[in-house]
Amino acid sequence: MNIIYLVIGICIGVGVVLWLKRKKSNKSIIKTQAEEKKRNKEQILGLLETQHPLTNNHVEQLLGISDATATRYLEELEREGKVRQVGDVGSGVFYEKVS
Repeated sequence: MNIIYLVIGICIGVGVVLWLKRKKSNKSIIKTQAEEKKRNKEQILGLLETQHPLTNNHVEQLLGISDATATRYLEELEREGKVRQVGDVGSGVFYEKVS
């Protein structure tokens, strides 16, 4: 009977340790993603200093990110008042830095 309790205790202990490690690594992944996002948005603002006009496609190619990610970053920068979208839809849309 004591052996059963010992085995159960070891299993629970291992499970708790693995759960805590996983929880800690998820936080570091989220932190890493937030840092990368911040870096990419800063790079977009830097690109706007030298590249006119700057389109979604330019951002995708220069940063090596997807269309959806480039769109999301540009929309966030627009909401933050750092960039302005010129044009409504399609290939004629470009972005400029707000002074």
